[in-house]
Amino acid sequence: MEDALRAVADPTRRAILVLVRDREVSAGEIAERFPEISRPAVSQHLRTLTAARLVDVRRVGNRRFYRLRPDGLAEAVTFLETMWSTSLGRLQHETEQEERAHTSDQDVKGSL
Repeated sequence: MEDALRAVADPTRRAILVLVRDREVSAGEIAERFPEISRPAVSQHLRTLTAARLVDVRRVGNRRFYRLRPDGLAEAVTFLETMWSTSLGRLQHETEQEERAHTSDQDVKGSL
C-alpha cells in the first residue's frame, strides 16, 4: 500500500494512470502526452507505477504497452474508505448529540 500511495502522490503519475485507465497505451504515446518532460523521466514514472503494481506492462517486440491494474489500488482504497467512514461516523455521532441536547433544551423551555 505504501508504494501505491507514494506513486499516486505525484501528479504526473496520476495523469498517466488516468491515461491508461480505460485502454492499453504504448509508452511512446504516453511520452507524447507529456512534452514538457523528457522520455527518460516518463520511463522512470512508468517504472515507479509498475513497481507499485498500479499498471501492467505488455511487451511486443521492443514496444511496451501499459494498462491500469485496478486491484493495485484496492488496499489503499480500503484504507482510505475506513478513514473516511470513521470520520463520518464521528460527525454523525456529534450531530446526533447536538440534536438531542437541542431537543432536550426545547422540552425544558416548553414546560416552563
